[in-house]
Amino acid sequence: MTKPIRVLIADDHTIVRAGVRLLLEAEPDMEVIGEALTGDEAVAAAESLKPNVILMDISMPGLNGMEATGKIKTRFPEIQVLVLTMHRSDEYFFEVLKAGASGYVLKGAETNELIGAIRAVARGEVFLYPTMAKQLLQDYLSRVKGLESLALPALTPREKEILHLLADGYSNKEIAERLVVSPSTVHSHHSNLMKKLNLNSRHELIQFARQRGLLRDS
Repeated sequence: MTKPIRVLIADDHTIVRAGVRLLLEAEPDMEVIGEALTGDEAVAAAESLKPNVILMDISMPGLNGMEATGKIKTRFPEIQVLVLTMHRSDEYFFEVLKAGASGYVLKGAETNELIGAIRAVARGEVFLYPTMAKQLLQDYLSRVKGLESLALPALTPREKEILHLLADGYSNKEIAERLVVSPSTVHSHHSNLMKKLNLNSRHELIQFARQRGLLRDS
């Protein structure tokens, strides 16, 4: 018989812990082995109880959920952390993943979504809450679209050539020599590029070119 998933619930709200415990104890493949009211208690319980999965709230007294997650994953990388929170912000989402969590579930999620998420992270998978994953994808596509709307298609062939050379690290003087034009002409193109792309310095222009993959193949 397969061993049940050993779950630790870390949340400072008694009602939340009690409700989640009832849900999980109704599942034949899950066992709630302990509860923690603070991040410090979660770290101590991780060491003493060795759960498979910790359901971790973000906002707790003292050590918060993200800090506790970081400490637990550093000391016990085999323990999976699933964040259970009311925060919908993608900022929190990325922060908890950086801390080492394997997933992010909203407290308003359906019961089957929470159960499925616990099983997924227990298998070593990463769980993305569907609504959050959709939002992140939309945000990403919006950013990409915003970048694509910048004026690369409107640049002249010469401006594109200079942008390539800037990305490769050439100075204005070197670009002038390479293209057989005057330094003042390169400077003029350089200024026009910054205006068209709404950038403020040579460094920003070079970073933009590199982010756009404009480095030449060596």
